Amino acid sequence: MRFMLIQSYGRAAGVDIPITEWSHDDVVAHIEFQRVLNDELGALGELIDAQALSGPEVASSVTWDGSGVPVVTDGPFPESKELIAGYRIVEVESRVRAVEIAARISAAPGPGGVPIRQPIEVRQVLDASAADL
Repeated sequence: MRFMLIQSYGRAAGVDIPITEWSHDDVVAHIEFQRVLNDELGALGELIDAQALSGPEVASSVTWDGSGVPVVTDGPFPESKELIAGYRIVEVESRVRAVEIAARISAAPGPGGVPIRQPIEVRQVLDASAADL
């Protein structure tokens, strides 16, 4: 079973300081935690992909009706600060295992090494060939 584990921008439950305001050492520790976890999941054969995404300040939204020129605008600029910051795609035996991995991600260190308690969205990747079309 494949799952996407989604991390968001915004304030985490355990941290009220955005990562852009963390000390250099705290950012390094946080990123190292992510690298070590990715290496571990890779060694277990569970990690399919993991990527961080650029901030919303450099994002674009594209709309098109199928003719003419697509419309490209800056953004998104939602009222909420909860935009996708990154993701992991894992292939695991069960949803239970995906939740275990998400829990570890949620406990990544923040300022002073305190776990950030960032909510991690766990969503199964559906296989279109198995869908009842």
